[in-house]
Amino acid sequence: MLTILGFAMIATFLVLIMMKKMSPIAALVLIPALFCVFVGKGAKLGDYVIEGVTSLAPTAAMLMFAIVYFGVMIDVGLFDPIVRGILKFCKADPMRIVVGTAILAAIVSLDGDGSTTFMITVSAMYPLYKRLKMSLVVMTGVAAMANGVMNTLPWGGPTARAATALKLDASDIFVPMIPALAVGLLAVFVLSYFLGLRERKRLGVLTLNEVLVEEKETETVLVGSGGSGSAAAKSPVATGGSGSGADAENDTEDDERFQALDPDRPTLRPRLYWFNALLTVGLLTAMIMEWLPIPVLFLLGAALALTVNFPHIPDQKARLAAHADNVLNVSGMVFAAAVFTGVLQGTGMVDHMAKWMVDVIPEGMGPHMALVTGVLSLPLTYFMSNDGFYFGVLPVLAEAGAAHGVTPLEMARASLVGQPLHMSSPLVPAVYVLVGMAKVEFGDHTRFVVKWAALTCLIILAAGMLFGII
Repeated sequence: MLTILGFAMIATFLVLIMMKKMSPIAALVLIPALFCVFVGKGAKLGDYVIEGVTSLAPTAAMLMFAIVYFGVMIDVGLFDPIVRGILKFCKADPMRIVVGTAILAAIVSLDGDGSTTFMITVSAMYPLYKRLKMSLVVMTGVAAMANGVMNTLPWGGPTARAATALKLDASDIFVPMIPALAVGLLAVFVLSYFLGLRERKRLGVLTLNEVLVEEKETETVLVGSGGSGSAAAKSPVATGGSGSGADAENDTEDDERFQALDPDRPTLRPRLYWFNALLTVGLLTAMIMEWLPIPVLFLLGAALALTVNFPHIPDQKARLAAHADNVLNVSGMVFAAAVFTGVLQGTGMVDHMAKWMVDVIPEGMGPHMALVTGVLSLPLTYFMSNDGFYFGVLPVLAEAGAAHGVTPLEMARASLVGQPLHMSSPLVPAVYVLVGMAKVEFGDHTRFVVKWAALTCLIILAAGMLFGII
């Protein structure tokens, strides 16, 4: 019964948000509360919610201060050279822009934090998509998939969890998987290429004056003047683009929001560039080396960045206010997700769902448990947290595989396959940073990305089997 109710709760949640009948925050809170009553454990709802909030509070704190820290770094111009490099590659070609999105997301993902990746990627690429009337769900989908592949880095989380759960060395899991993961990343780039071609076909031929491309490219796509004399206003978009009145009404708001990318913005701190660069490298190094808990590192980093770059208190308040919307939206979504995960785990739904999934595996599939684990990692890491999958389900699957001669290393590698899809799970806090900054409905993002992310996962699985890794 709990198995059926668990799947029904997840299905109800996904249907309602994809049909836009409820907002994600409302659905994450009300749906599990209702199902908790159905299960007959409504009296314990408070305990489940508090337990879920307690477990996710460090994540919420990390996201809050990470948004402030990287928001300040964007304000002061730390990432401007990366943006300019990507823009030189992209020019005004939708195909190059989509591919550039995938490349940028993959590069920034090296820090191992999805929220950081999405903040930088969206801040850099959003003005291009908006000015050229490109599909924003393409941007969020491509960024999520690229980050999902890179999330398998040992310091990204899943590999470390798999190693801990099966008592293995993380490098023994990850290093042999590199060829398969490289194929998966290449698949994301190829998919980005074809999605970009589709955008190019939809929009028609986009042209910019060659002088503006070479000398004024940053101003063309990033300056938020919106005036008729601006370079952005002079960039012609061929027929077929969505130049609706609604888009025009949003231009001013979007321009103001991304004024931080204006190359002449007053918040730039060129004299402090190397200080900010060293501070960021030091912060990421401390995070990888685990010198302090990540929330503490970002709290200290945000405080130091604000103090050095904006020594006057009114300026600090202005920077905090500028990023308050993102902080509130993301932290609110995380705590709402805590209700969902708290009820799933507290009522025992997750345990029953996992046991049912294991029990339905035919006996004849025993020697192929690595393949089974790879396939199961897609839905299971989408419908539950990485902690739930790697610490609750993977050990059971590994035990079943061991009985048929499948090594724990093979099982651990196979368990990483589902990460490109997992990064768009409604239980992943970082995805709300992505869709929130891009102003994309979560349901629209889900409808677009699920099929492509699942395909990427299957390509990684097939490559792993072809190379004899899995």
